[in-house]
Amino acid sequence: MCGIVGKATFNQKSVTPEVISAMNNTITHRGPDDSGVYISPDTCVGLGHQRLSIIDLSPLGHQPMRYLDRYEIVFNGEIYNFQEKREELIQKGYSFKSHSDTEVILALYAEYGEKCLDHLRGMFAFVIYDEQNHTLFCARDRVGKKPFKYYLDDKTFIFASELKAILTQPEYTREPDYEAIHHYLTLQYVPAPLTGFKGIRKLKPAHTLTVNLKSGKVEEKCYWKLSYATKWKLSETEWKKQIIEKLDESVRLRMISDVPLGAFLSGGIDSSAIVALMSRHSKTPIKTFSIGFVAEKYNELPYARMVADKFHTDHTEFIVEPHAMELLPMLVRQYEEPFADSSALPTYMVSKLTHEHVSVALNGDGGDENFAGYSRYSAFRISLLTEYIGYFTLLLMPIAYGASKIFKTNFFERLHRFIKTLNQNYSRRYMMYTAYFTTPQKNNLYTDTFKEKAFGDTNILISHFFRKSGSRNRTEQAVYADFMTYLPDDLLVKVDMASMAVSLEGRSPFLDHEFLELTSKIPFSLKLKGLDNKKYILKEALRGIVPDEVMFRPKMGFGIPIDEWFRGELKDFVYEKLLGQKALSRGLFKESAIRSFLDEHVQTGINHAPRIWALLTLELWFEEYFDSAYNKTI
Repeated sequence: MCGIVGKATFNQKSVTPEVISAMNNTITHRGPDDSGVYISPDTCVGLGHQRLSIIDLSPLGHQPMRYLDRYEIVFNGEIYNFQEKREELIQKGYSFKSHSDTEVILALYAEYGEKCLDHLRGMFAFVIYDEQNHTLFCARDRVGKKPFKYYLDDKTFIFASELKAILTQPEYTREPDYEAIHHYLTLQYVPAPLTGFKGIRKLKPAHTLTVNLKSGKVEEKCYWKLSYATKWKLSETEWKKQIIEKLDESVRLRMISDVPLGAFLSGGIDSSAIVALMSRHSKTPIKTFSIGFVAEKYNELPYARMVADKFHTDHTEFIVEPHAMELLPMLVRQYEEPFADSSALPTYMVSKLTHEHVSVALNGDGGDENFAGYSRYSAFRISLLTEYIGYFTLLLMPIAYGASKIFKTNFFERLHRFIKTLNQNYSRRYMMYTAYFTTPQKNNLYTDTFKEKAFGDTNILISHFFRKSGSRNRTEQAVYADFMTYLPDDLLVKVDMASMAVSLEGRSPFLDHEFLELTSKIPFSLKLKGLDNKKYILKEALRGIVPDEVMFRPKMGFGIPIDEWFRGELKDFVYEKLLGQKALSRGLFKESAIRSFLDEHVQTGINHAPRIWALLTLELWFEEYFDSAYNKTI
């Protein structure tokens, strides 16, 4: 697990070690154990690397790494099948100086070229420079666990694990991307390939980028795609067997490490399953780590303790208090893009706690995407059923609207949102259920000046994936859309940026691509059974492994009590921050609309906390990245 940076110029000789070192210095947290710089003989290319030593702790694992006196690589990630591939390559006549997975990638590239990716099982972002052909081959893993951001113009190509490194370079002029901010306010994250910085892009998951420095040609390709088109006709018994066997294999592979490892344990089904399977492959107690809250409705610690006790883990836990908000400016700086998932705060805190004991932590990320675990899928399925009774449902709209105005509670506000979308296209309907700010709310919130800058229909970005899923089941199409957007651009960003901020490696067995390909073939009726029996086949597979009290309790999610904090200890803070002169002078939002959100949240039962959090983190992002370097007004 590491951080990578690089800079290349088209037919110019201008890259120096000092330039690459300056980029490296911005991401030392990703790899504090070692640092390296490569400059090509013609000084057109520079590569940099910060190393967090996990596999092959010897100096032979140093990067940038050279191979066959031709290729140079910088690599961030872990390849879990590298030992198997190493043996295959030895049989083909290849030799190795190290025991690292990095050298195996180089040998695979020498043997197979771009098709080397077909042989990799793991998480990765890497760049290989071919000195003979003067090409840079860039690749990102299938699901998007490892980040890759870049800037490209007609003279320069700059890339890095974190865009902080790109900001050090004079070729890039810092400017906010208002289209990205517009989408962020719907989604709570910036969708790929956007980043929030105009001109800086994210390489999408399962994509490659090849840059030819001689011809100037740049080519982006997709090399892998998950599809729900094919379903296997197996009995439930056979499915349960296949799920456990493949997940167990995925866990076992991710326990390969030359440093101590442990696991995040939330007390939910997914992380509990990972801990249960880890215990099968360890002769010593698994180290587990949990975060809790004083507010009971957010506190899962009792369930985490239940799992820890069952599997006799070495368990550590921590309580998050409102003063943890003092970390927010630091987190905004670390996440670097506008990012409104409030669970980034406890994710950072549990990562920090975990790093005090281990260097690698397994997690349960991906369980909901594999097995349709989110409550919104049930609501979406119910909405689809209403199509059978036609426009009669529209008669409920004025009733629901009136109720939401009279009874100012979260329930009636959501009921109104649910009913007023029933005449929408089904993909747009799903977007309305998941949106932070709906289109009507944005129309009321945006100033006329910002409306001119904020363009693009977020629904078009998401509905594209409904059509590409390969499934005819509309709810399964929604699951695929989340897999392609919410998972890589929110959930995986949250864990990578939080864990790497404290030099901790996170591993996700549920997101093993072979496991994903298996679960994509499970009939959707076994994932969401009926209207509300979510993750049915996974829970059946885990019977007798994970306690029933954990599997069959209501889903809580990994949230924090910001709704209570914004009504209590942090009320004055958000009023001052969002209604202050600095925020209002940006010209983005109407003061009356922001005050309405804040007042309604404090004075009624409607929960605007997610929207308030999105506005707050956006304001802090502007302060961090533009107030000292850019005119803050539009």
